[in-house]
Amino acid sequence: MSVNTGEFVLNDDVWDDNGGAAIDAADTLRIPINSIRRYAQDRDNERSIISGFILCKLCLLHHQTKEEQPPYNTHPSHFPNNIPKSFRSVLHKRLARRFPNFTNKLRSQHGASLAYKVGSFTGASLLPGIFSAIDINNLLFHRHRPQQLLHPLSPRGSLLQIRRQRPWASVDRSSQRPPPTNTDVIPADNIFVPIQADNILPQIPIGQHHSVPRKGIEDDEYRTLHTNKFYANAFLGEQNQPIWTHPYSLWWGKGGREPGYFATWGMNVGHAELEDLAYGEGNPARNFLNPKKQSIIVSARELDGETILTTDTHLPFSVNINLKKGNGENAPKMTFPVVQGMGFVTAGYQNACPMIQTAGLGFKEISSPLTIGKSVKYRIKDMDGRNWVMYVNLAAGTVYDAAMLTMVDNHTFILPDGFRGTIQIAKNPLGAEGEAIYDEAFGTFVVEGTLTGTVNDTRGSYSFNYTRIGPSRPLVFILPHHVQSLDPELKPALMRLQLRTTTKGPTTAIFADRLTFIEPNLPVTMSFGPWIPNTPTTRIRYPPDVLAFLAAVAERDLRRAMTEEILQGSLYYAGKALAKFATILWVTKDVLANAGLTATGLEKLKAEMARYVENRQRYPLYYDDSWKGIVSSAGFTNGPGADFGNTYYNDHHFHFGYFVYTWLDQGDNRAWTNTLVKDFAESEAFDYWHGHSWAKGLFESADGKDQESSGEDGFASFAVKMWGKVIGDVNMEKRGNLMLAIQARTFPAYFYLSSINTNQPPRFINNKVTGILFENKIDYATYFGTTPALIHGIHMLPLSPASTYLRPRAWVREEWDTHFNNAKVLRAVEGGWRGILYANLAIIDPKASYAFFRDGVDGLWDERWIDGGASRTWYLVWSAALGGGR
Repeated sequence: MSVNTGEFVLNDDVWDDNGGAAIDAADTLRIPINSIRRYAQDRDNERSIISGFILCKLCLLHHQTKEEQPPYNTHPSHFPNNIPKSFRSVLHKRLARRFPNFTNKLRSQHGASLAYKVGSFTGASLLPGIFSAIDINNLLFHRHRPQQLLHPLSPRGSLLQIRRQRPWASVDRSSQRPPPTNTDVIPADNIFVPIQADNILPQIPIGQHHSVPRKGIEDDEYRTLHTNKFYANAFLGEQNQPIWTHPYSLWWGKGGREPGYFATWGMNVGHAELEDLAYGEGNPARNFLNPKKQSIIVSARELDGETILTTDTHLPFSVNINLKKGNGENAPKMTFPVVQGMGFVTAGYQNACPMIQTAGLGFKEISSPLTIGKSVKYRIKDMDGRNWVMYVNLAAGTVYDAAMLTMVDNHTFILPDGFRGTIQIAKNPLGAEGEAIYDEAFGTFVVEGTLTGTVNDTRGSYSFNYTRIGPSRPLVFILPHHVQSLDPELKPALMRLQLRTTTKGPTTAIFADRLTFIEPNLPVTMSFGPWIPNTPTTRIRYPPDVLAFLAAVAERDLRRAMTEEILQGSLYYAGKALAKFATILWVTKDVLANAGLTATGLEKLKAEMARYVENRQRYPLYYDDSWKGIVSSAGFTNGPGADFGNTYYNDHHFHFGYFVYTWLDQGDNRAWTNTLVKDFAESEAFDYWHGHSWAKGLFESADGKDQESSGEDGFASFAVKMWGKVIGDVNMEKRGNLMLAIQARTFPAYFYLSSINTNQPPRFINNKVTGILFENKIDYATYFGTTPALIHGIHMLPLSPASTYLRPRAWVREEWDTHFNNAKVLRAVEGGWRGILYANLAIIDPKASYAFFRDGVDGLWDERWIDGGASRTWYLVWSAALGGGR
């Protein structure tokens, strides 16, 4: 297997230009991996089946050369014996439809010496060369570029696709165009492996027409689509809201439909400094917002009202965005490979004349061109007088005078016609030192990143492996939590060049093909009960008086849980109620050792869960075949906001995390629970680059993705960890531990605002928590209210064993003293939010917390102080175990 010119090809010496005409005309064969696995009993069968598909494809290619018959006997009996008979019939029928008159006279060769003919070109020994380098479980062939499928996917369509290469206009400083370089090194103990066969469970119906259209998406119907990723604005709504790669924002001008903005059909590139922020009222400020900047506009003279925006190659950390006029082969087109943390904004041009613009009063200054090899560099001062560099890189074999820049007006300059290559721009706040860094990096850009990871005891590591085009190591920017956890061996590659992000502090430039981050303190000993970090794992012993009081409360709580109606209209509220039920049962079993009471409650819990596992709830789950995910059907009848937007991929980790947790102590219904895990922990919500989940799904947003509940985000990861432990899935348990460790680093960096936090603006950090963190702003609020108890409480709940790991004690003390260390304030907190605050208090003052849950206020207890997802039983165990019951 080899990679060439940004495309997946079988073998450089097999599919080359000699067979180009035949391959160019061929149909692309697309077969979902899950279709293969339905017929395979083991990996060898998968390999043989895929061999059969390749054989099928070669027959199609041969037919393109006008020969009457496929070159092999494709009758089912002639496929390898270890391919199941039913699957041989599938292949036979597929070929019979294409070759209705074919006979079975020709000899079939398969295996080590498979020879085939494409036009006049003959290749040999094809399959051994392919499969010697491929792990079928971990590889995805897809349009345009190769992608090692290191991230386990849900039922969303792993894809086998064989397609002819199409060259990128890549650039070298010499006369030769370098091939893309992929630095994937998959460790033998890689934890990012598939969970289970990609089968949609029979009780979950398939819905094929989601009300949100797949706007401009060029990937085929089998492609995994990531609804909650950073680039979703590019295929939602008007397609002209920003996406944030950090440090840059990009947004399509779409002709200047927004009042007050410079009219363009090109791509706006923005970057805002701290002094540009707009703050809300108050001290500390209640919110802040980054302005939507048109610092530099990368466009083409041909773009106009016929321009459309399309996207392709949707991956967890990257996407291609295309601006094109028309659909013909020679239509003007710009392609932006968009990758999180990319060092340059890179635009590839095809049949288009580059046009560079800025807004405001126009460019302050444009330097004379500087020639570096075959590239030309310009220094630019944007509308704000801030410094940028631009590199015009020519494709190999191009004759072009990139120094012939023409100023149209103060806002616009163009380059000559006939350009083929890339333009790269970057902001330079560091003068000559910064320019020297960019001079070392230009001509190279990343096109995608893939993820690998390992866990050994309490030490975990994860790596982003970049596929690049260009001759040198790529320049990327990393976030503050990346710098903290960066492998020490890579730290010499860090540069002094920094650019601020919108809501994540400064990014730091680094030269790297592969970035590795280390988490040395994984919570491997954390289990179902209260957990204190950095202490010996010994069984917690409760005093007799605590156990006696707890037994009485637990029996009442369990009877109530068994008789309360589970709200069928909401997965979120149902999940919370069921998780509460499961937690009470854990207490009766493991703390109180009351087997009879536990058995009675467990029977009822299983009956309640069966309704959801069998999909008999009021709004059943559907497999959405448009976006390739599991969703509630509530939004199909009640609109986008039903059940907090679950049908539109909102909050899946919040909702499904509670259901995964509910089955922790049983391990039953493995396939159903794994389906939920694959959805939120892998394909949709969790973002390994940012180090936390995003809650917003298929909703266009001027401020990007957001999250308001770090508490439920962490709880979902805890559920993944413990589910893996219960069912014996070692890699899942390790992934859960790693997710928690990453969140324990990112939550204090970005959400939990201690007095020494340097990532959020000084005018904001005294709020002590973000509220809703968007990609472009932070709002000290919630979607359901603006009182401190709600804003802070949603980041606390549910209090779980993971809370002591994720919420640093020193910061919890700051938060409490700033907002809640006042009896009058606490008495004003209504409902379950008071219980949440006091449960959180156990992290720093367990005795006061336990006293509240034992005695109430002035000796009076009110059940309304307990949230619907919690119980007095659990809060007593929690606060007593942390030291309140001694």
